[in-house]
Amino acid sequence: MGTTWSLRVDNPRMLPLDALRHTVQSSLDDVVAQMSHWDPDSALGRFNRAPAGSTHTLPEAFDTVLARALHWAEASGGAFDPAMGPLVALWGFGPEAAAQSCLPPDAVALAAARARCGRHRIVHNAASRELVQPGGLSLDLSGIAKGYGVDVGVAALQRLGLTDFLLEVGGELRGVGRRPGGLPWQVQVDPGAAPGLRIALADRAVATSGERWQVHERAGRRWSHTLDQRTGEPVAHALASVTVLHEQCMDADALATVLTVMGIEDGRAFADRHGVAALFAQRESDGTLALHPSAAWVAQASA
Repeated sequence: MGTTWSLRVDNPRMLPLDALRHTVQSSLDDVVAQMSHWDPDSALGRFNRAPAGSTHTLPEAFDTVLARALHWAEASGGAFDPAMGPLVALWGFGPEAAAQSCLPPDAVALAAARARCGRHRIVHNAASRELVQPGGLSLDLSGIAKGYGVDVGVAALQRLGLTDFLLEVGGELRGVGRRPGGLPWQVQVDPGAAPGLRIALADRAVATSGERWQVHERAGRRWSHTLDQRTGEPVAHALASVTVLHEQCMDADALATVLTVMGIEDGRAFADRHGVAALFAQRESDGTLALHPSAAWVAQASA
């Protein structure tokens, strides 16, 4: 996934650290083998280059993540979309990124990429775990697979009998149980958004999406890797970041992207409608950041 992972754990049975490392790493390796868009030999990589009309039976994890991605794609009206591979590449991100000299893309290239994108092109049979390649469809699950990796790592550690730990993958975290001494696990929200703001992670996960990661600048223009399939372009509003609390890190990961794409007004309305605990950090004209919590954030972050 191009990142690191870390684990803080109360280990009263003194399980060997090598065993814990192997447990987490093997769980993440399986996610990469199924859903990495950087590895051409992953299940996702093979699907993306498969011929038109071919039908593929998905591995269970791949199928689970795709189904959840489609759930949030429908719920958000396309603010989240797993079928954006060509647009991601066109804007200079991902394994097939366009050359910097081609950025920003012209209208013709943008229209051609958009024609190959969109959740409406995905033909997925959840009952049989089958997915049809219509031709040129390129899935990108990077907005949800890392969070899923946290969840499967948590499940694997729980199967070892561990009940109190904090697992982090690339900045996405999930706390289980409590720290030694009985206090909940504490994490700091992205310092760029809220310096010094700490929240408790008691059997829940947190994920953040924002402009501080993966950005391009060219000819006086700056854009982030967060794209809006509805326009074909990077988001251009004043949100600096969105942080989401959820029971599952997979959902927190996806929802952070959903709300970032929607922006402050539509995002907060969506969060309140769906009971999502979200903290929006909006950049003001004077360069300062204003924090706007959803109703569920106010209730959960103080719990």
